[in-house]
Amino acid sequence: MIGLYIFLGFLVLSAFYGIGIYNRLVKLSTLVDEAWSGIDVQLKKRYNLIPNLVETVKGYASHEKETFENVTKARSQAQNATTVDEQQAAENQLNKALINLYAVAEQYPELKANENFLNLQNELSVIEGDIEKSRRYYNGTTRDYNILIDSFPSNIVAGLTKFEKAAFFEIEMAAERENPQVKF
Repeated sequence: MIGLYIFLGFLVLSAFYGIGIYNRLVKLSTLVDEAWSGIDVQLKKRYNLIPNLVETVKGYASHEKETFENVTKARSQAQNATTVDEQQAAENQLNKALINLYAVAEQYPELKANENFLNLQNELSVIEGDIEKSRRYYNGTTRDYNILIDSFPSNIVAGLTKFEKAAFFEIEMAAERENPQVKF
């Protein structure tokens, strides 16, 4: 009889432990989603700023049509990305296009002195910093979530309840790991 009570006690404790793990998985999954939302907000601010930046540069360098088209195309692809991997690839392309846009702007001293351009440049720099902070937060919550999914015994609960690992948001090339540096 005592053996039965011990067994039932073990089952009850195991159930509570499993529920605790499940709730922690739900919490971390929600934090990952919330962190991704934070990145999305910052990226949208950036996307809204880019057309103003392009138009300002276009006023001084109208013959650089290909550069402007590349920035516009990369911005559109980034806005339409739906997964973390797609967003990573699109952001890499957008960063390259923006670097080319800044290289064009570098050739025009009048543009470098334009107050509107300087304000846009400063605003973009602030947004890039905010994006970096959002990426760090996202990757931190993703790390914690993925560790819980991989650790024993939570990996059993995660497998039974269909929790899957989240992808990190990383930039592939070392040169692109830094915010675009604009020097005018």
